Amino acid sequence: MDMTPAEFLIAVAIAAGISMLTFRHADKHGSTHATAWGIGAFLAAGVVLPVYFLRYWLRKRRPTA
Repeated sequence: MDMTPAEFLIAVAIAAGISMLTFRHADKHGSTHATAWGIGAFLAAGVVLPVYFLRYWLRKRRPTA
């Protein structure tokens, strides 16, 4: 499958946007590895985003002592 340069730029822009939003969310909610989550979202969003949000949801639901 061949991609045109315009399609490639659109794909990179979407990946960058997802990455920035993931980083911002992780940073805002106190993740010590916000940069790693952002980079991971850029490289493999289909795997990293479900893992990140599952970890976030489980941590949020954990009762605090």
